[in-house]
Amino acid sequence: MSNANVKPATGKLGVMVVGLGAVSSTFITGVLMARKGLAKPVGSMTQYDKIRVGQGEDKKYLQYKDIVPLADLNDIVFAAWDVYPANAFESAINAEVLKEKDILPVKDELEKIVPLKAAFDHNYAARLDGDNVKTVKDRWDMTEQIREDIRNFKKEAGVDRVVVLWAASTEIYVPVDEKIHYRLADLEAAMKADDKEHIAPSMCYAYAALAEGAPFIMGAPNTTVDIPAMWELAEKTGMPIAGKDFKTGQTLVKSGFAPIIGTRCLGLSGWFSTNILGNRDGLVLDEPANFRTKEVSKLSTLESILVPEEQPDLYTDYYHKVRINYYPPRNDNKEGWDNIDIFGWMGYPMQIKINFLCRDSILAAPLCLDLVLLSDLAARAGRHGTQRFLSFFLKSPMHDYTKGEVPVNHLFQQYVMLKNAIREMGGYPADETID
Repeated sequence: MSNANVKPATGKLGVMVVGLGAVSSTFITGVLMARKGLAKPVGSMTQYDKIRVGQGEDKKYLQYKDIVPLADLNDIVFAAWDVYPANAFESAINAEVLKEKDILPVKDELEKIVPLKAAFDHNYAARLDGDNVKTVKDRWDMTEQIREDIRNFKKEAGVDRVVVLWAASTEIYVPVDEKIHYRLADLEAAMKADDKEHIAPSMCYAYAALAEGAPFIMGAPNTTVDIPAMWELAEKTGMPIAGKDFKTGQTLVKSGFAPIIGTRCLGLSGWFSTNILGNRDGLVLDEPANFRTKEVSKLSTLESILVPEEQPDLYTDYYHKVRINYYPPRNDNKEGWDNIDIFGWMGYPMQIKINFLCRDSILAAPLCLDLVLLSDLAARAGRHGTQRFLSFFLKSPMHDYTKGEVPVNHLFQQYVMLKNAIREMGGYPADETID
């Protein structure tokens, strides 16, 4: 059963990644290795997950590609922007995430991915000091130059479609300002006036992508597309947007474990989360203004799963704290500790400890692949604006806060949203409800 409303995935899909650091180089290397049959894309829903379609006698469990027309891994062409001039091979080696033996077989392909000059403002990531940076007159010029990069890549690489994925560092926190971020006209005026305080470089990438007919995915907790002006642009251009912040380690655990506490009707006194990590992400987050952006994203998960108003006896006064500590020896292998204080029958206290020794880029790479393929699918299905069905992959899912919408952070409810969207795009009815 196919849905004629979804355009087929013909031709090549260009994936333009902002930032060629640990996450991107691991993602790109893994895709190139997987299509040579030299590695497995473990952790990728689009490559492994099966969804039930139909009911009763018509029930089948199918992979995504058998329900909807997904781009094939062989059709992906990569490009990137970065403040450092190292090509994708050098970057993958420097990141020290993958062993050399898992990079060398695709060395030739990786070396050809040379980063374009980044649109960069040192004030937004003070710890980064690369010089592979565009010279720009103002934020509008910055945007125009990125648009030109996208057009040139399309032409030179011969790709039919482009998706732009932000996998760069977390910028300093930009609070949403109604006078600038609520209307597209105001946002454009601020860009033209070179309002550096309210217009982050990431907003220039997002604007450029949408204006060039490319879906945009925000993989960091930046405010970038999480503003009404960008929603307006996404509607105007008919493009999907998704964000924010890849849900890889600790927050994935939180969004999957908090439902255990809630479903079992146990009480929560406090949840203390701390992280140690090295790599460039840790370095940038060591700056308080950048950490603030991340903190807002990581704190938002719990409050919409264990809701005080719904269960005042159980969730009224719990204390929720998130800490991130830069610890260079660990590099990309971050460690998340969750210390959870719960209470049970008659208020007696108990504790849960979760220690996740994860590899950040190994968990993020499959999310990049899924978000890229599903955003491209959404664009071909004519879905525009915020793609709530992609919340499963994101720490702090976008939502219309101007109308008081509460995002779904419960992992298993997010999974239902994902499955229903795939079913609908495949011409099947959405047949699971989120209670």
